[in-house]
Amino acid sequence: MKIAVFPGSFDPITTGHVDLVKRASLLFETIIVAVGINNQKQALFPLETRLSWLKDVFKDYPNVQISYFEGLTVNFCKAVGAHFLLRGLRTSSDFEYEKTISQLNTIIGDELETVFLISKPEFSHISSTIVREIIKGKGNISSFVPANIVKDIQTLNK
Repeated sequence: MKIAVFPGSFDPITTGHVDLVKRASLLFETIIVAVGINNQKQALFPLETRLSWLKDVFKDYPNVQISYFEGLTVNFCKAVGAHFLLRGLRTSSDFEYEKTISQLNTIIGDELETVFLISKPEFSHISSTIVREIIKGKGNISSFVPANIVKDIQTLNK
């Protein structure tokens, strides 16, 4: 079975994330969108909220599952039987960073293959980091996050 893990903070999920998963859902039998918990970083939104958003956004995609993990992504992949790691590339600097991580994962990940999808041009400028800054500044995020969670984010950010 072709299982891919798409790890990230999803703090918050962006339209770029959604596009990537939708496109990849045609390539894999199962995609596990997994929120990585990094205790050294302070998330803007609680884990439960991010998981709820992901479940809502992908509810119409039967081959997309939602999960979370702590520790190394490769260990999570082993635990769920995934042999593929899904990553999106927006810029050349993303490629350099992701290439290094991919090579390390190959060494420690036992047959874990990273699959890169290049973001569509209309999403290449969107990152969770930038969206968080817009949220903190009380800006309009409707072009950057799925419509069904915009109002939720605005309510939480009051």
